[in-house]
Amino acid sequence: MRIGSPKETYAADEGLFRTRTQWAWFGILLLSLVLFPFLSNLYWLYLVCLISIHVISATGLNILTGYTGQVSLGQAAFMGVGAYTVAWLDNHAATPFVLNLLAAGGVTTVVGMVAGLPSLRVKGLYLAIATIAASFILHFVFLNWESVTGGARGMNIAPPQAFGHELANADTFYWLVMPVTVVMVLLAANLFRTRVGRAFIAIRDRDISASVLGISLPVYKLMSFAIASFYAGIAGGFYAYFFGAINPESFPLLMSIFYLAAVIVGGLGTILGSILGAVFMTLTPELLRYGVDVMEPFVDDASALLSPVRTMVFGLLIVGFLLFEPHGLAEIWRRVRRFFHLWPFRN
Repeated sequence: MRIGSPKETYAADEGLFRTRTQWAWFGILLLSLVLFPFLSNLYWLYLVCLISIHVISATGLNILTGYTGQVSLGQAAFMGVGAYTVAWLDNHAATPFVLNLLAAGGVTTVVGMVAGLPSLRVKGLYLAIATIAASFILHFVFLNWESVTGGARGMNIAPPQAFGHELANADTFYWLVMPVTVVMVLLAANLFRTRVGRAFIAIRDRDISASVLGISLPVYKLMSFAIASFYAGIAGGFYAYFFGAINPESFPLLMSIFYLAAVIVGGLGTILGSILGAVFMTLTPELLRYGVDVMEPFVDDASALLSPVRTMVFGLLIVGFLLFEPHGLAEIWRRVRRFFHLWPFRN
């Protein structure tokens, strides 16, 4: 047990950063994020931008599934709503990218609340099936509402502009997506210091007891879907800007499984888990791609194995972490921290 950091007020005890050491490490992290573009190449900047988008979406899903206990397999479809909102506004209204992103979050929030209505009556596996159904419905809309979505051919999106400069490449897009990611992660962390966040946790732990305590289950369940969908909409908007083109196949069910795997591998019910899971699950396909490149001289058409092998690896990771480390990478990180808190005096 650590000693030597007494708190004199409730506000200090509930602070997001409780010690000067934590503030120092946070400052080092921010400094590292500022310096990273100057010390890296375009390939790693591309990966970090992609990781940032995944962190936003995974954080939203963790709020819904990890903190509120509402299973969802529709996160990718909700991202699609945000992406198409940004694309339509960019092509038809020519509004600034900031308004486009906020509109993407707002529209997706409404869609997510409608998709979350089954949570008022069902939960667990039945709710998962309901969100899959919502995903299929949205995919049908993306494919057939051609006047808005462009149908099967999809839509192109011009790069966002800031201060007269196009943020077309990873080295410039980084300065847009990374600050927003940091802010949204901090907002999510602060959410669980409020009455709303604690109500989510109470619903997850025992919804009947939460109802007895005066927590309105319908209101807070829909609120959780709304917040998770808002995060998905923002991530989808960034996804559209980042790749410059979207179509219905950009947001398959496998992508929703990817985000579910990320929060399970990272750690359900932890903001750190969303970050670690998104990083781990984004880099895993890159490692598999290196493995395929090594196998190419020895295996015919080895590149065709990448997609099915990646799907199998995602499934194995979910099962493996559920069996051997159900609290995910976040728990492993906490154990490492506890070791060094007491080192070299631990028994």
